[in-house]
Amino acid sequence: MLEILHREFVYIWYYFDVQLRQIFWYWILGMAIGSLVSVFAKDKIHDLFAGMNGKNLGLLGIIPACLLGIASPLCMYGTIPIAASFRRQGMREDWLAAFMMASILLNPQLIIYSAALGMTALIVRIVTCFLCGCAAGLLLFLFYRKKDFFNFEGFEERASHDTHPNVFIRYLLNYWRNVKATGLYFLFGILLSALFQRYVPQNVMVNVFGGNEAWGVLMAATVGVPLYACGGGTIPLLQEWLWNGMSMGSAAAFMLTGPATKITNLGALKIAMGWKRFLLYLAFVMLFSFLTGIAVNLVISIL
Repeated sequence: MLEILHREFVYIWYYFDVQLRQIFWYWILGMAIGSLVSVFAKDKIHDLFAGMNGKNLGLLGIIPACLLGIASPLCMYGTIPIAASFRRQGMREDWLAAFMMASILLNPQLIIYSAALGMTALIVRIVTCFLCGCAAGLLLFLFYRKKDFFNFEGFEERASHDTHPNVFIRYLLNYWRNVKATGLYFLFGILLSALFQRYVPQNVMVNVFGGNEAWGVLMAATVGVPLYACGGGTIPLLQEWLWNGMSMGSAAAFMLTGPATKITNLGALKIAMGWKRFLLYLAFVMLFSFLTGIAVNLVISIL
């Protein structure tokens, strides 16, 4: 019995070690870039978004709003108070929706993490997240132009943690907060990936997530809801699944529903939307993810 356990441990450790070596530096670089943006560029990004207020951009304003949302390093609990302050200044809600949706789905740190999945997956993630933000803004423009969608009452902008007078120490403190926030999820994701490699046959992954079938995309979109806890933690799983036959469309669906339905994000969004609009948000995320996954598979099959 002990011999069997030891053998299984050696196998799992082998898979764990191989994948850790492959993506460890993406994690380190992602935190380095994320902390740089957070410490030195966050306020500039938010000032640029605030500067859009009052400009006659119309519906086209959702495009820079999405781009600035992707560039923002804040999580949703940090983004909603910022959005609340923008709304009190008169910012259009369709722009806010685009900014918040893009901010939920992607940030500079997660872009670096996603590079570990290969260039195709990275491009797919950036493009689909951008389009999802644009779609959210467009829907608010079409259906909620004359009435409020968000309720930001009670949301106050949080005090910045990056206040140390020494800029180098400020950066190191931010970096350490990133390590604490993502480290356990990152290692747990690699462990799950190692267990998948050891115990889940490749043909199972192909049957569930592979090919260009709508079923695989739907399954990936659904699995993304309960499984996603941290962007860095899901990269090892996605890497393993893609190696074992997961279609790029299924991966795209997972990368959309995962962060969009992350449990901490949902709590904040439910407060800001109320139940009716919150359910509309969930329906939008699932439908957009499903259709996007189908479209990605179709485009890749043509190319």
